[in-house]
Amino acid sequence: MSRRQKSDPLKNTFPFPNEIFILGLCPGELAVYSYLLCCANRKTGQCWPSYKTIGRAVGMTENTVAKHVGSLERRGLIRTEPTMVTTKAGIKRNGNLLYTVSPFQDVLATHY
Repeated sequence: MSRRQKSDPLKNTFPFPNEIFILGLCPGELAVYSYLLCCANRKTGQCWPSYKTIGRAVGMTENTVAKHVGSLERRGLIRTEPTMVTTKAGIKRNGNLLYTVSPFQDVLATHY
């Protein structure tokens, strides 16, 4: 009989603030925000998935994701910065946005 290691149920989880529901976000905004929280580095709050990657994960088109990203940014939940990548041929191109998820206590303080 082989021994199976018990998997840690919290290993693949991320913190989601309960107070998020008082902000009145629409379901699409909640889905995009959730995905960004899931991807974000726990120390820096940063990640850089493409609109296409986010859209595949939450079942939205790239345009709909862009709309919700803009809304989340206006509400102060995230900040975005453009990035640049250099191809092997040395050509500079636009990269994915760099997302920074704002500390939630700061968002709540602004909300009240």
